[in-house]
Amino acid sequence: MAKQIGALVFIFIMTSLAWIILGGVTDTRSRVQDRNLKKDVAQLWGSVQMQKAPNVQYQVDSEKEVERTVDGKKTVEKEIVTQDYQATLEKSDIAVGLNLEYRKKGLLWYSTYGVDFSGEYLIKNDQAKSYDFFFTWAFPNRDGIYDNFIMTVDGKPVDKLSPESGMITLQLPLEPDETRLIKISYSAQGMDEWWYLFGDGVSQIKNFKMTMTTDFDDINFPENGIAPLGKEKTDSGWNLTWEYTNLISGIQIGMEMPKKLNPGPFVSKVSYFAPVSLFLFMFLMFIITIVRKIKIHPMNYFFIAASFFSFHLLLAYLVDHIDLHLAFAICSAVSIFLVISYMRLVIGLRFAFLEIGLSQFVYLVLFSYAFFLEGFTGLAITACCVLTLFVIMQFTARFNWEKEIAERRMS
Repeated sequence: MAKQIGALVFIFIMTSLAWIILGGVTDTRSRVQDRNLKKDVAQLWGSVQMQKAPNVQYQVDSEKEVERTVDGKKTVEKEIVTQDYQATLEKSDIAVGLNLEYRKKGLLWYSTYGVDFSGEYLIKNDQAKSYDFFFTWAFPNRDGIYDNFIMTVDGKPVDKLSPESGMITLQLPLEPDETRLIKISYSAQGMDEWWYLFGDGVSQIKNFKMTMTTDFDDINFPENGIAPLGKEKTDSGWNLTWEYTNLISGIQIGMEMPKKLNPGPFVSKVSYFAPVSLFLFMFLMFIITIVRKIKIHPMNYFFIAASFFSFHLLLAYLVDHIDLHLAFAICSAVSIFLVISYMRLVIGLRFAFLEIGLSQFVYLVLFSYAFFLEGFTGLAITACCVLTLFVIMQFTARFNWEKEIAERRMS
């Protein structure tokens, strides 16, 4: 028995090393592909969209006395100095529509989206004199594509748009208490996250309202993002609202796109944890064969372990070409077929189907499927281990281990 146990331990260790190598190779493939393909996806579809609130300033010309020395004589001259003063938006009313669309490249899924943006901004001259106000609008990305871009001032379209360094600046002369309403709308594309930034650092926001609609249910607000004040479920997603009268904050508004289960990282995790499933399977089979006095040679265990490994090896390269769930089903069927068709010749059809086949289904298929259950994987694996312990304890409670070991030593 000692030699058999030693042989099983050796088979288990070697198979575990193979799984570790496979998991490392798959993980490396995923990381390399992510570095290379993410840039391609960003070029085709767009990167993270970070829409900044417009910047509003007004210029004040003032006289300043400047002392100069000419030919050894000091003279005082007056110069006109222009200074920029920051103004606060009087009102902001924004509507954002996010439409999620997953795109697959290699072993990875990317969360791309389309965004329809519409914003109304009211500026007001609250000074006692007339000034030129400068309304500066910055695009989320300098190299982005913005379809159906429209900018109007008091309902009149701005015909000549001259973006410079990813920004458009309007010069608007305003009399005291005069207002201007600027409307901006466009359609764009992005990936992973969408942000609306009030400014750098702590900013004052007056009469702000944003309505965001999504066509997905799994909403998540990233770190340093403000949660909405209102949430309303719709048929396709959510209707979210942010509304503030006079807010001072350094936190922004953001939305993180739902992430789809990526085949590469999934296969890596399943491969790394595969030794646990094989250990449970081999331990259960070892106990069953001892209690029922069934002889299985270590070479039989070797081929079973190889069939377990074939599941992960085939899955690692099949997910490149077909859906993950379909690949999982095919690999499960192939591995189970290999084991049952082999063990029916070694022991018999009934044992191969019931004890071997059922155990493989539990410890290979269901064990691996637990990784689809994000947030419950650890609990599912723990439950499987506890249940295995319970079954073995009940199965061997009245078994005479001392007698069996003595008989095996004599044989």
